[in-house]
Amino acid sequence: MGVVRVATWNVNSVKQRVPRLLPWLDQRQPDVVCLQETKLADEAFLALLGKDLGERGYEVALNGEVQWNGVAILSKVGLEDVTVGLPGAPGFPHAEARAVSATCDGVRVHSVYVPNGRTPDSDHYQYKLAWLAALRDAVKAGPEAVVVCGDMNIAPTDVDVFDPDAYIGQTHVTPPERAALAELQALGLHDVMRDRWPDKRVFTYWDYRAGMFHQDLGMRIDLILASGPVAKRVQASWVDRHARKGTGPSDHAPVIVDLDTAPDGDIGPVVPPPSAPAAKRGAKKLPQAK
Repeated sequence: MGVVRVATWNVNSVKQRVPRLLPWLDQRQPDVVCLQETKLADEAFLALLGKDLGERGYEVALNGEVQWNGVAILSKVGLEDVTVGLPGAPGFPHAEARAVSATCDGVRVHSVYVPNGRTPDSDHYQYKLAWLAALRDAVKAGPEAVVVCGDMNIAPTDVDVFDPDAYIGQTHVTPPERAALAELQALGLHDVMRDRWPDKRVFTYWDYRAGMFHQDLGMRIDLILASGPVAKRVQASWVDRHARKGTGPSDHAPVIVDLDTAPDGDIGPVVPPPSAPAAKRGAKKLPQAK
């Protein structure tokens, strides 16, 4: 069968998310899962989840660190040629656990957690741009069949935020960041969610504060970018908004892409769809701007 369902999810601490993660794996049955912000050293991750994941048929590739960052790939369809980190990537000041890649049934899979950038005038912002350049170089040097999954910490266009006015002066939306993402995509990568739903309001992240999720005041920063050979296999692409609801959620929802077959059908861009209408432009501010 091979790779059928690919998912990416910034879990914002895998330790806190165990009560959500394992039932979600059982429900959605992804073949390959890219996780970000695991916030655990590799040994601690395996002690916490190794047995449960093994029982579910997952092999695991990890790049973790204590308390911060951390990425993982879970695969039911093989896990070969694991590369921890990005060759030539900058540190801040030291290398951070932000990338891991492996080949899963012939597809090169990258799980990435792009630096936030903090503020456009900061050293961290320059680090973000340099890190993205290293990611582009790594993908360019790799095989043709590739997916880059993760929290890019960039909203590709103004359509990908609830209100462009609210983000003026903030990271995630500045021209240099978007240009760096565009350079990565120029290698031939397709933003499969936007390709499939070009005109839909789709978000993957909502701040915990100020009722942002319930008002659907979010941004789309978690992406699955697929090269041509993989993109042409896409049958469905959606954000699993269920996983952002209820008790103890991450502030991100998983993005799911189905290849070759669509077990749940082509069910829409966001499941379930939000009940809140789009806010009028300029009506809402970011919590940190209040």
